[in-house]
Amino acid sequence: MFTGIITDIGRIRAVSQTERDWRYEVETTWDTAGIDLGASISHAGCCLTVTEKGPGWFAVEVSGETLSKTTLSHWTEGRRVNLERAAKLGDEMGGHVVSGHVDGLGRVVAIEPEGGSHRVHIEVPAPLHRYIAPKGSITVDGVSLTVNAVEGQRFEVNIIPHTWQVTTLGGLSVGDPVNIEIDMLARYLARWQETA
Repeated sequence: MFTGIITDIGRIRAVSQTERDWRYEVETTWDTAGIDLGASISHAGCCLTVTEKGPGWFAVEVSGETLSKTTLSHWTEGRRVNLERAAKLGDEMGGHVVSGHVDGLGRVVAIEPEGGSHRVHIEVPAPLHRYIAPKGSITVDGVSLTVNAVEGQRFEVNIIPHTWQVTTLGGLSVGDPVNIEIDMLARYLARWQETA
């Protein structure tokens, strides 16, 4: 589990195809000696397992299923990626409960400066829009955010200057795809209503 609070921006240093899947090597400022093989790390909101590591880098393998549901299929060498290590019992919950299971891709349709912040408008495919509510939580590229408004299949988030600067969200442009994870509570509530 994660909180959606980004603690590093990694950089993809190598991408290769293996006999099974795709392999990504990620550079980080973290002390990788403290990262166990098999550890779960959120990469732009996608939970991936560490399969190899060295000083200042680690590697993960990505299946075709993950590539088909996330932005990872667009990743190339040099790309910056939001990173978060798995939460430990007793950690501060600064964001919200995030599973690292991307529900689908959104698309940035507008970015508007608003004071020192930025209001970002994102469109999601049906039926994901059913799970998004004003003042609810949402994860965009691994970042825990509050939904400001919803209209049809579009929603808006307001990104404060700190988040804009310390995550990859500050590099977004209109048309960019983003990984979306809906709020876990909304997912289970909708499923309960469908089966009740």
